[in-house]
Amino acid sequence: MVRLVQKFGGTSVADIDRIRTAAGRVADAVAAGNEVAVVVSAMAGTTDRLVEWTREIAPVHDAREYDVVVSSGEQATVGLMALALQAAGVDARSWLGWQVPILTDDVHGRARIGEIDPDELLRRMAQGQVPVVAGFQGLSAARRITTLGRGGSDTSAVALAAALGADRCDIFTDVDGIYTTDPRIVAKARKLEKVTFEEMLEMASQGARVLQTRSVELAMNHGVELQVLSSFVDAPGTFVVNEDEDVEQQVVSGIAYTRDEAKITIVGVPDRPGIAAGIFGPLAETSINVDLIVQNVSADGQQTDITFTVAQADYDRALGMIEAARDKIGFSRVEGDPEVVKISVIGIGMRSHAGVAQKMFNALAEKGINIQVISTSEIKVSVLLAEEYTELALRALHTAYGLDDGENA
Repeated sequence: MVRLVQKFGGTSVADIDRIRTAAGRVADAVAAGNEVAVVVSAMAGTTDRLVEWTREIAPVHDAREYDVVVSSGEQATVGLMALALQAAGVDARSWLGWQVPILTDDVHGRARIGEIDPDELLRRMAQGQVPVVAGFQGLSAARRITTLGRGGSDTSAVALAAALGADRCDIFTDVDGIYTTDPRIVAKARKLEKVTFEEMLEMASQGARVLQTRSVELAMNHGVELQVLSSFVDAPGTFVVNEDEDVEQQVVSGIAYTRDEAKITIVGVPDRPGIAAGIFGPLAETSINVDLIVQNVSADGQQTDITFTVAQADYDRALGMIEAARDKIGFSRVEGDPEVVKISVIGIGMRSHAGVAQKMFNALAEKGINIQVISTSEIKVSVLLAEEYTELALRALHTAYGLDDGENA
């Protein structure tokens, strides 16, 4: 017997037929003798509609009431999934976050899970009942409903798997696994059999949208084995495992990208202590996250140019804040470019292989693609390019690293 948590995303429960199909997968796992708990998202499009309603009725709103509204999508789905399972002959019951309870902090809209009491769920699972738990939601110490932020149902599923001591957490979605890159752009992209937690964490943070970043981090910290697989295709997916379980250890496992980047360059900044803090401190205080940062010092050592990237949603606000601080900072001018893309080459094998970055630079140079910013870490090399080169760069790099379907990396 295996204890499983099965999580179904919004596209997997988008309508009644799909809910029945998902319930069939759960029923099959139960029939095989497994203990199963289910986590579901709201039906596709529901959360977006609820968010839109809250903003329409109150552009500046109480975050606690926002959470009450946007968490309601999952309430409908858990009830429908429980009913579908019962109709399939499976003993099932729905659970909202506060009923489990899934306890969180009180940061409404992006709460973090603190504790899950699994005792009652475990007791019922031992009796053969399938708990159907609402993802994305929890309960604060003030006994108010909280939500975990977009994609939070993945985090709910992994946290529940850890609390239940599950053998595996299966994430059912609209793709059949994790690919070397976006198969919609690179036709030769191939599905990975395994990927390490660290690689998946980098892929998720660098633009791959298969798994939510916090869920991967949580799985890695608690040793929860993940499998990403399709709700619509009956085939094995991709396993996310510890590094020592991935015997292949390819140099490069995948190439991620994100168009949600905007570049800002501050020209002629006085090169003296405290300037960087004066620039980035106010941005951090207003929750503007800065990603890539590059600083160039002039020949005389008196001035520097600072280039950094922010999310596109923060671009105008960040530009305005920098311009407002011109007199205080004393720079010459500020330049911006919202039409950029960040492409990242990721692989655990980079730790023991030299020349990975050079291969990236050569492949891009051969296509006449100029690199604007470079950033590296132990298992990742990221570059910032003009957005118009996204598809060309992805295909060139995918081929350069031997990731094309039918090749060995």
